[in-house]
Amino acid sequence: MSKAYRIEKDSMGEVKVPQEALYGAQTQRAVENFPVSGICISRPLIHAMGVIKQGAAKVNAEMENIPKDVAHAIQLAAQEVIDGKLDEHFPIDIYQTGSGTSSNMNANEVIAHRAMELVPGLKVKVHPNDHLHFGQSSNDTFPTAIRIAGFLEAKNTLIPTLIFLRETFLKKGAEYSHVVKTGRTHLMDAMPVTFEQELIQIWNFLPNSRQKFQNLPVSHFGKQKIILKHNQQWTHRFPWEPN
Repeated sequence: MSKAYRIEKDSMGEVKVPQEALYGAQTQRAVENFPVSGICISRPLIHAMGVIKQGAAKVNAEMENIPKDVAHAIQLAAQEVIDGKLDEHFPIDIYQTGSGTSSNMNANEVIAHRAMELVPGLKVKVHPNDHLHFGQSSNDTFPTAIRIAGFLEAKNTLIPTLIFLRETFLKKGAEYSHVVKTGRTHLMDAMPVTFEQELIQIWNFLPNSRQKFQNLPVSHFGKQKIILKHNQQWTHRFPWEPN
């Protein structure tokens, strides 16, 4: 981003924000207050925040809590967050306030700003608190984002990797079934076992691990389930729901 700045105001006064940044005063204050590791929150977590904000806007519009045109603009902007187009506007360090308030407000500010760019001429200015954060709390949204990110990463990356690992163990076990080695018990030599027998024990463990990941709870609070199920991007069945 350029070195040019604009002035943003909040309850604490004025603060300089990079001219091209989509975030506002609260995000900038968090950047200045938490210069700890230089590591920003991850792409899966940013994606999850976009999912929550998009779903919340849809539900809040249907319940007439926010104007429908504002909700539409929010959903368009949130989709860009989901798609990874706005990652550079999430600069807050992973070591921040305990409830994730800073990153939650970061998402609110970025989506609000981007929404007004995508849908110019709105009768009402999109507000990070009044519209993006309506009916929510950082104590709920951020833990839910963590669970969504963890669930999707397990589903899309970890579980396929475990399946590949399991298949590899089976293949290599069959290939070296004739190899006999000394078993180990309590750091001592034990009964002879084949290489295949040893790998099968690892293979038996993997299905249980996969089942545990598939049964991870996603929602941190009840109403978030409604928000997520209204979100067209969320196509995953909740673990406690029937097929």
